[in-house]
Amino acid sequence: MASTVDATVVAVFDNADNARRAVNDLKAAGIDSDKVYISTQTAQNTGAPEQYHESGIKGWFKSLFGTAEHEHRRGYEQAVAAGKTVVSVDTPEANVDRISDILNQYSPIDVHAEDLGSAEGVATSNVYNAGYAGSESDKLNAREELGLPVVKEELKVGKRVVQKGGVRVYSQTSETPVEERVNLREERVRVNREPVNRPATEADFRAGREQVIEVPEYSEEPVVAKEARVVEEVRIGKDATERTETVKDTVRRNDVTVEKLGAGAASDADYRSHFAATYPVGNYEEYEPAYRYGSEVANDPRYRGRDYSQVESQLRDDYARRYPNSAWDRVKDSVRYGWDKVTGKAHSAVSSR
Repeated sequence: MASTVDATVVAVFDNADNARRAVNDLKAAGIDSDKVYISTQTAQNTGAPEQYHESGIKGWFKSLFGTAEHEHRRGYEQAVAAGKTVVSVDTPEANVDRISDILNQYSPIDVHAEDLGSAEGVATSNVYNAGYAGSESDKLNAREELGLPVVKEELKVGKRVVQKGGVRVYSQTSETPVEERVNLREERVRVNREPVNRPATEADFRAGREQVIEVPEYSEEPVVAKEARVVEEVRIGKDATERTETVKDTVRRNDVTVEKLGAGAASDADYRSHFAATYPVGNYEEYEPAYRYGSEVANDPRYRGRDYSQVESQLRDDYARRYPNSAWDRVKDSVRYGWDKVTGKAHSAVSSR
């Protein structure tokens, strides 16, 4: 008998309950229970009543990927070793999208985007193991480098042609009844016999000797002829015009702010206290980027060791590029305070208790 399985859909879940709920929804949607498999490392060790392929978890992976090494196999093996829950569904090709939609409702993780590590809990770069990935300090102590991307969106405007209307012209022939009146002439030969009583003469004998007289009758009949004449022409063309349209949107940029820790460092409480004393109105959140910016540029090698008055014009231009929606004149005192806190020229605005 030919197999009806065209594809296998596999999903990995951080939360085993989410995986079970996804399986229940699949069964409720009519998916055959024999085609749905769920596996977790915990369930395998405790003998929980989940379904497995024959020969345990290794047999399951063998059924999924075959005996040869597969590029995706390691990711799923690491997921199970890390305590994740793996769900697979054998299904005909036509059901793949419907099954994927059900599984996606329960937030599966992308094992191809995450290196899930090993069961022993070794903390390596971008590794998530069974319970602990290691703190940021642990990673740095292991001589790993941490990277924070600075992402800036750019607005790119292009053009595409879309149909917004048009004209369709049909040419067709129609018939219309017409009438015209015409006068017709018709002839009739009239023969009259009149009684005569006179003596016959030689002329009368000659006139009647073997003589045949024909008088034709004529009549007129209508003759119809049609002549086609061009009375109008429909010409089709296009007129093109150009217009300038302003496209407005927003682009995002995330900046990495470097703050100095220890002596000379400013806390959020410092910033808030300085804000309360300097700006009688307004929201602190509007000024917070300026405080952080001042602290950051004070540590920047381009400006370190220089007097603020020497670099203020450069900072103003740089700030305007980074925060185009924030006016420099409004926040310049906040930038200066962040600079002075790092350079040690400003005292803490928070009183110690």
